[in-house]
Amino acid sequence: MTVTSFPSEKTDDYSFEISPEVALQMQQAADLHLLISEEDVGDLHAIDISNRMYIKVKRLLDVILSFLGLSVLVLPFAIIAVCICLDSPGSIFFSQYRVGRNGKRFKLYKFRTMTVNTPKYLSTNNLGESSQYVTRFGKFLRKFSLDELPQLFNVLKGEMSLVGPRPLISDEYEIHERRMHFGVYQLRPGVTGLAQINGRDFVTAAEKVRWDVKYLESFGFWTDLEILLKTIPKAFSAVGVSEGSPASQNPQ
Repeated sequence: MTVTSFPSEKTDDYSFEISPEVALQMQQAADLHLLISEEDVGDLHAIDISNRMYIKVKRLLDVILSFLGLSVLVLPFAIIAVCICLDSPGSIFFSQYRVGRNGKRFKLYKFRTMTVNTPKYLSTNNLGESSQYVTRFGKFLRKFSLDELPQLFNVLKGEMSLVGPRPLISDEYEIHERRMHFGVYQLRPGVTGLAQINGRDFVTAAEKVRWDVKYLESFGFWTDLEILLKTIPKAFSAVGVSEGSPASQNPQ
């Protein structure tokens, strides 16, 4: 996939750089407001957090914690890498362009959980019977969200945060439009977030937007700490995981 330069659009108090592909999809989509109707999100409003001091503190914490996390996880990473190689031919890591802060695309990293012939830029719910693509070891990684661990590299690089709205693929234009409107793209996307501890794969598009805005409303250290503490038991309980669920929007 060719990476192109993006035209910048001014949306409220921040600049949103949207790719030509996404812009064209949004312009041509007759059903843009059908998936997320005004009735679903009409009571929400845009929130400006650009001047919050915690933004700088949050980035410092992200750097420290992601570095410590990667240091501790060296051995588990090695074990997972060996298991992936033994289970299915192909690379250890899976990378995919996602939409990040200010609408800038970045390459997100995961452990590979699907076969190499899986369509790369489709949401899981658009793959049909997605279970046919998931490897045996991949099912285990996905069940407990262990495939997400390489995103600590994205956090360290400044493309993501430990906590924030989950990054979307370009095709999820219905949610992009709402995130632009409510100011969600002021934030770096997160490895985990409110939607992940409140339903995971069973969260609808409208509910995702509501959780995104709720995170803006409660933006702060204690909110992030609460989400992180709740993420660990949620991940290991495997509650809310459903391969190919109609509500699921998580590629790979």
